[in-house]
Amino acid sequence: MSGLVFGIGLNKTATSTLDAAMSTLGFRSLHWGGPAIRQRIERAMVERRPMLDGLDTEYEMFSDILAIAQYFDVLDRQYPGSKFIYTVRDIDDWIDSRRRHVEKNQQRAEAGEYTGNFTVVEPDKWRHEWTAHESFVRTFFAERDDLLTIDLTTESSWERLCEFVERPVPDEAFPWANKYQPFTPADPSTSSGAQ
Repeated sequence: MSGLVFGIGLNKTATSTLDAAMSTLGFRSLHWGGPAIRQRIERAMVERRPMLDGLDTEYEMFSDILAIAQYFDVLDRQYPGSKFIYTVRDIDDWIDSRRRHVEKNQQRAEAGEYTGNFTVVEPDKWRHEWTAHESFVRTFFAERDDLLTIDLTTESSWERLCEFVERPVPDEAFPWANKYQPFTPADPSTSSGAQ
């Protein structure tokens, strides 16, 4: 397979599991990457450069990066021959997962362990975000064969993913990453404070 692979599912759609699976298949995968990665991509877009300018050129797979999920049409033009993986799940489960994620961020912020801005539970806004994104993906990729839509919360097996990215099925269990864990504050006596 030539070209890059872009995960264009929204966060909380098993993107960590996709990252783990693609890494197992031998892809050099960038998952999230933090604010610095987001800022590099946004700066490239503002400066009208290719979106991945400024990122390590050895990466072959990208997931859980909002600008990549939102602007897959730009990536399609800038990186011809790429493939796209759209991770989905039941929308109510997705909203609940996002709610738990935000509530954990709120707890971490109160404990001084989180300084980000993903701290407001907005189920109506999220539902609109989901349906708009779904519509854009379905319309853009209609009649194309370079999109794999997969619900890894119900289909955690290798076959369709491996066929799509043209890699053999590995002789190991499909990974499941980032299962929900309740927040536990760091113990200051055992932590250096680094996050």
